[in-house]
Amino acid sequence: MAGADEPWVLYVLECTGARLYAGITNDLAARYAAHCAGRGARFTRAFPPLRIVAAAQLPSRSAALKAEYALKRRPRADKLAFLAACGTPLPAEAFTPA
Repeated sequence: MAGADEPWVLYVLECTGARLYAGITNDLAARYAAHCAGRGARFTRAFPPLRIVAAAQLPSRSAALKAEYALKRRPRADKLAFLAACGTPLPAEAFTPA
């Protein structure tokens, strides 16, 4: 269980069908593995993730939830522009648990 002072991560996945999925977690590697294994969100069971395209560390769960809400309210074009400005996505292998 995460402590109150542990950082949280807002992440964006590229999923099949050119879809984007945003979520929060305090353990990105484990959460990505769960999505890939079909144990994540209902959305990622229907549209499996291809890669993590962005991740931002935030100081608290509350801050992460607020950032996720704000991101999900943005139009798709804004999300794509934001992701393009983030640089090169990391390969999935970087988030595979050992």
